[in-house]
Amino acid sequence: MTSQLEKAKAFRALHTRPGAFIIPNPWDAGTAKLLAAMGFEALATTSLGLANTFGSSTVSLDAILDNCRAIAAATELPVSVDLENCGAHEAKRAADAIRRAAETGAVGGSIEDSSGERECPIYDFALAVERVQAAVEAARSLPIPFTLTARAENLLHGRNDLDDTIKRLQAFEAAGADVLYAPGVHDLATIKTVVASLKKPFNLVMGFADPALTLPQLAAAGVKRISVGGAMSRYALAAFLKSAREMKENGSFTYVREMAPIKELRDAFAAVSLP
Repeated sequence: MTSQLEKAKAFRALHTRPGAFIIPNPWDAGTAKLLAAMGFEALATTSLGLANTFGSSTVSLDAILDNCRAIAAATELPVSVDLENCGAHEAKRAADAIRRAAETGAVGGSIEDSSGERECPIYDFALAVERVQAAVEAARSLPIPFTLTARAENLLHGRNDLDDTIKRLQAFEAAGADVLYAPGVHDLATIKTVVASLKKPFNLVMGFADPALTLPQLAAAGVKRISVGGAMSRYALAAFLKSAREMKENGSFTYVREMAPIKELRDAFAAVSLP
């Protein structure tokens, strides 16, 4: 078994080697095993994908951590956890989520400046930075090199202010975050502008970016890590809805021709056994 320390070191190394790497987002142990069997080098959880399995638009921090524990146990790969706003507004309480994430087996995790409240979706600048500082302190207190990602969420909440987004990312970088992340950055020119403003690795989520972009293009633009957020979950649900509509509207079942092969599933699921 690969130790958590070994996974943490391997995850850090992915962020320092040349080029970019893809970190896909499983939402349960099964999808994690399938991705591991395909040769991906690291995984990241998705709170949206998890919420979809519950039939909910939101998910609690406890549920996020339980899901991460299952995913981290399912494979030998490093896992980073999507902690949303870390389950609290106050900086020290939010930072405790970093410690709890490490206890699940994760070797990385994120904190974002989205409050989760419709009326005031983005934390004031000073509080946002204070929260990242507290999360950094929590991460540095751990016995492993926990990779902390700080997210600026302006662009997902109708605040299309790129200057403020970059200002926040730079402040999070100065506070000690290891990776920076601004979901909602879409086109290559804007991606290059954001990356050029930072010294530390930048994570691009393809769920909100131009889908025509490729790994080589993003690597050339300076992106280090490429995730997909809840996109694979939504794609899977699109296939589910398509098959359901075919049965309901046509009374036919041609979708079974495109089912995942049983052997491929069994081979992946037999590769690593849950404890």
